[in-house]
Amino acid sequence: MSRGSLNDPRSAPVRRLRGLRRRATRAEERRFLVEGAHAVEEALAAMRHQHAPDVVVRDLLMTATAAQRHSDLASIAHEVGVAVSDVSDAVVDALSDTVTPQGVIAVVDFVDVSVGTVVEFDPRLVAVLADVRDPGNAGSVIRAADAAGCDGVVFTGDSVDPYNGKAVRAAVGGHFHLPLAVDAGLEGVVDAVRSGGLQVLAADGTGTLDLDAAGHEGLLAKPTAWLFGNEAWGMPDDVTSLADRVIRIPIYGMAESLNLAMSAAVCLFASASAQRSLDTKRFG
Repeated sequence: MSRGSLNDPRSAPVRRLRGLRRRATRAEERRFLVEGAHAVEEALAAMRHQHAPDVVVRDLLMTATAAQRHSDLASIAHEVGVAVSDVSDAVVDALSDTVTPQGVIAVVDFVDVSVGTVVEFDPRLVAVLADVRDPGNAGSVIRAADAAGCDGVVFTGDSVDPYNGKAVRAAVGGHFHLPLAVDAGLEGVVDAVRSGGLQVLAADGTGTLDLDAAGHEGLLAKPTAWLFGNEAWGMPDDVTSLADRVIRIPIYGMAESLNLAMSAAVCLFASASAQRSLDTKRFG
């Protein structure tokens, strides 16, 4: 693409890139937009160091101001063979869905893998999202799973597109750190993770066993797939019935409940801590 074409938000190349803000176009081209210096840096770093997901950055677009402020990004991009294009502020505004764009946008290939790939290498901790609709929550779950050292995140049912711009920003680079799978069939996903040696624990306020008791019983130290449901209506019976146990998070204060992302973080870190504690006991 010529410089001129990328400085005009009405040009065909920019309109084509703008199409990636729509889920149908992303699915067709299997590419998405990554916005912001930190997330773009994580994508480039994953490409350079060949992290677990196969990350391919196709283009890096930067305004003149952003190029001065983040010259290291252009250097890394050149190192891994990614083209860097100067673009106008107007083009960034056209491609961005944030109020104050940072002037840095990358075009990246989809990174999702099959559920079979997630369970192939003896995973110990996986997050499964069932009908999670809010992109900010979904991205925050990816971030929490990344921080907890999970072996994968699986989007099932009518969950939001993990490549939604808000989800990508909320994940803060998590898309490029751990395997991500998208599979509409929840029952098949549950069967797959069980075949990979994981128990299935559903996080829901209706659970008869609380998280503390689950830890005392040794459940949290086992290889686990945590199942998280919809933000608004929780987890219906046909979903909880797929789990081995339904676990609730105890509330010690006045709050009625935790939101989805916070609940996922609490559960995933509880399992990660229990698993690592068991490793310490085993191997000293």
